[in-house]
Amino acid sequence: MNKIELKGVSKAFGQVQAVKNVDLVFEENKIYGLLGRNGAGKSTLLNMITSRIFPDSGTITVDGEPVIENDRAMGKIYLMGDSNYYPDSMRVKEAFYWGGRLYPNFDLENANSLAEEFSLDIKKTVEELSTGMNSMFRLAVALSSGAPYIFLDEPVLGLDAVHREQFYRLLVQQFEKKPACYVISTHLIEEATGLIEDVIIIKKGEILFNEPTENLLARGYTVTGPVATVDTFIQGKDCMGQDQLGGLKSAYILGSPEEDLLPEGLEITKLNLQQLFVQLAKE
Repeated sequence: MNKIELKGVSKAFGQVQAVKNVDLVFEENKIYGLLGRNGAGKSTLLNMITSRIFPDSGTITVDGEPVIENDRAMGKIYLMGDSNYYPDSMRVKEAFYWGGRLYPNFDLENANSLAEEFSLDIKKTVEELSTGMNSMFRLAVALSSGAPYIFLDEPVLGLDAVHREQFYRLLVQQFEKKPACYVISTHLIEEATGLIEDVIIIKKGEILFNEPTENLLARGYTVTGPVATVDTFIQGKDCMGQDQLGGLKSAYILGSPEEDLLPEGLEITKLNLQQLFVQLAKE
């Protein structure tokens, strides 16, 4: 099976242990969500996978080959971060051309089509693009790269709600047309939930959870109702966190609900990924 595999990967910056003994596998033709708070180790992990920095220990392979100093392995990975890798004076259409030179499977027709969808003027230079259009430009390059492994680090940063929705729709279309491994690292979890097949939650450099989205959400539930009734109900249960608004309280519980024993006045609902992440990522 084609895959990116990390075994025992660690990285420290001085006294700060950014990533600790991580084991991960990214399989082909799946969409992953890489979730974590700022400073959790997400960007360090992505930068090691793409050989922008080297791990202190452990191994990273792409389809069985090490990534370090291996152009063939690195040619299979595309990382879209928050920086442009093109000169400010370069026009968008020229950047598309060079994308085709750097990535043998780059789809120029698709890049131009996405530019049209995004209302991106390909005659403009990179420095002439607004923040939102700059994001659109980088997304068009990433989605047209033809790489089998595409990492999107905060891909909708700077986009308004309409363009974010447009991006997710186009990503689904792209995946259906030409499947690849997509890894989405984002803070806007709720918007991406419908796309993500597997969830990886990283906290303080360690992998907290790594499993299918449905399995993770089935680990718990939300109970809502009057404060006193909720407080009584959650006694002895594994409560991840609570929110209160006036006389109503919501509690987030790990475990399976016993709905036949539910006191009157309480309501049980499924956890959503945003709620679960917020509770698990708390200090």
